Amino acid sequence: MANLNRYNLCRAICLLSASFAPSVEKLALSQEPPKRTYENHLTLIENPQSLLADHPEFVQPIVEERRFEAPLLVDDEGADLAVRAWRFSYNARGIIEMPNRVKAASTAVIFVHPWGIDDSQGWKTPEPAGVCDFCTPTKNHLAARHTRDVIDPFVAKLRGNVGLVMYSLRGKQHPVHAKLYRSIRKKPTAAEREQGRRELKEILGRFDYRGEPLPTKLTLSDATPVKDYFAQFPGLDATSRYNNAGFWDLPMPVSDAVNIDPDDYVYYDEEGYPTLRDFLKGQKIRHVLLVGYATDMCFCMTTAGYNNLSKDFNVFLVGDATLATFPANDSPKFATNAHIAFASLNQLITQTSWVELTTSLASRATTK
Repeated sequence: MANLNRYNLCRAICLLSASFAPSVEKLALSQEPPKRTYENHLTLIENPQSLLADHPEFVQPIVEERRFEAPLLVDDEGADLAVRAWRFSYNARGIIEMPNRVKAASTAVIFVHPWGIDDSQGWKTPEPAGVCDFCTPTKNHLAARHTRDVIDPFVAKLRGNVGLVMYSLRGKQHPVHAKLYRSIRKKPTAAEREQGRRELKEILGRFDYRGEPLPTKLTLSDATPVKDYFAQFPGLDATSRYNNAGFWDLPMPVSDAVNIDPDDYVYYDEEGYPTLRDFLKGQKIRHVLLVGYATDMCFCMTTAGYNNLSKDFNVFLVGDATLATFPANDSPKFATNAHIAFASLNQLITQTSWVELTTSLASRATTK
């Protein structure tokens, strides 16, 4: 009887809900943003040029047999920023390119993980076998040159026109960070910034950047010597064994290859994606131009990575303004090519030369 009564009650609730369905549906529809029909007409491009070919030292150009042109995708009212982009589709059997017209004031440039390692600020890769960022000092210096030559000029071109410029850093905000960088809560004064620079150099300078050396003897079993070998001598160990205890607790600076403006923001991964999302929406941001490191890890998987941002914003990955990690190679260009190509299955890819302010906005920027 109890089960029968529960059945009847559930059935009554379902019938009652159904009687209200039309009005509920109308309410939901009235709250939806306006939609348009997109004509997904693909036109074959004859003799296309290679993609991401402006900086071949850092990114191997993308070459694909078939390329198509698609209609305008993002079309903002009052658009003043042109962002041509592409994606790859196995089903279309080729690369699809499309123009986009976006409003600069509704766009954020977000730089993922510009770690200030092995630069003038004092945070150093531990010796003799420590690892950080791109995992060797030589590779870190290459990444800094990429920042200086490619990313920083791109950010500078757009700063003052886009809605905001932001950098994301690993971990939490330290007290010295609050003096150095603008956060979503506070903008430090010039005096606080200068004090922060002195404090940061002191904090980083007194750390002991020495860890253990590589092992000289390993214990191997007769049955699984390969397994035992890698268990005791892995290809990447960033723990305190080689980096020294406390290394990852130090306040990480933004790379000195970046010319930070006092109005730029720094966001910290431990603050979480929902807070970042709500802040960006509160600033009326709808589009994100994403640059930074590393294409295969932080660029996609951290708080400000595209896996998160693409759930709520129109995201454009700037394919030549990112580098993938590149083990067993002296160049990141092939690894970056591969990871950007993989991302293009579900993300739009642009490049620094394809993001252009319109004439009216560019002329207005020069008068500021």
